[in-house]
Amino acid sequence: MSLTELTVDEVEAIESNSMWPRFLIGPVGLGAQAALAFYWPTEGLVWQILWTAIAAYVFLCWTSCFHEAAHQTISSSRQFSIAVGRVIGTLIFVPYSIYRESHIRHHAYLNKPTDWEMWPYSDPHTSLWFRRVFCWLEFPLGVFTTPFAYGRLYFHSGSPLTDSRLRRQIGWEYVAMFLTWLSILSAVAVTGSWALFLRAWVIPHWVAGVLQAFRKFTEHLGMKSYDPLLGARTVIGRSWLTRITCYFNFDIFIHGPHHRHPRASTNQLRDKMICYQQGNPEIKYPVFPTYRSAILDMLPAIWNPGVGMNAGAPPPIAGKVHVDNFVIDVSRDILADSENETRDNGPA
Repeated sequence: MSLTELTVDEVEAIESNSMWPRFLIGPVGLGAQAALAFYWPTEGLVWQILWTAIAAYVFLCWTSCFHEAAHQTISSSRQFSIAVGRVIGTLIFVPYSIYRESHIRHHAYLNKPTDWEMWPYSDPHTSLWFRRVFCWLEFPLGVFTTPFAYGRLYFHSGSPLTDSRLRRQIGWEYVAMFLTWLSILSAVAVTGSWALFLRAWVIPHWVAGVLQAFRKFTEHLGMKSYDPLLGARTVIGRSWLTRITCYFNFDIFIHGPHHRHPRASTNQLRDKMICYQQGNPEIKYPVFPTYRSAILDMLPAIWNPGVGMNAGAPPPIAGKVHVDNFVIDVSRDILADSENETRDNGPA
């Protein structure tokens, strides 16, 4: 597995951006699961819906934490990020190393055919109807389609993962995931706790999968540009509700600048986007003040789900380098000059 080699400035930025308050959402989720498990305060449907919604939102936040762990930017300790990532990945059926390798390529080759994370929407060889059906299935069945899509990077015959040591590590992570879930399900079976398990884990996990599908599609579906600031939707909230939900979701919706600067600390992303907007007032960046406005912009793409070439872009040209890790600035370090549509009038 590759390690993110951070500069001194990047480490200082991470250390100044204390992540621990975001983890306070964790006990809230555990409390909601406990309330679901033991019917607190009552078995009333309203209470069950409320606790399920809270638990599902917290599960969604943990997937965003998983994303930060893949970047190894949760803290200045890479080992802590890796440990957190492996725990979360095991629980959501996506081994940490396969997610990290897929996500590295997602940043390097955004919306291109080699963007494995956005398959099948980035693959020009997939038919429109296949993409439609897969897209529509992702909403109700995201808990299954997501592990399948990431697993392709490991199991597909054309996988770029050729390093035997890396493939062996991913294989062992799959084994650990299988044994963990075998133990969990065996314990549930022995104790006869299927109804409790369904209420407290399966249903919230399924709802979180639906929310995750909306998040992924809102960030990317229908975006054709290979430029990171123009090829991903960004939400910079104006209301307190949007800001606080974005905060506990690790600011993942400030997505354009995150794609351009994948090693930047989350507390830097808002200011970076504002600087790009002020430095390039003639460019209409896909920045939205609310989740709702971003979702509405995405919804037409559900009928023609695609990114890059499948959204009407010309075929990409070869970039500057072959990438196997996160870089400081995607536009500068990876994109060919003709693919960099935004002027470099923003922050370094």
